[in-house]
Amino acid sequence: MADFSVNSPRHARAARPGSVEYRLYFAMVFVLALPFAALAFGWSVLRHARMPALGPLARARAEAHQIVPMIFRG
Repeated sequence: MADFSVNSPRHARAARPGSVEYRLYFAMVFVLALPFAALAFGWSVLRHARMPALGPLARARAEAHQIVPMIFRG
């Protein structure tokens, strides 16, 4: 038997992913994450003697995609 009480309508989010504010925060987090991603990439190459699956740009972009929505949740 299905419980229909948990399917209440959700409220609209404060910022949409296409908004200027979201893009500004994304750019700032991306720029801050880029040096750390480059260092992690270099360290991984030196330590394991092979290329990681994600390059430094893709890694920084993935981190920014994880961090920025957390900013808007609070």
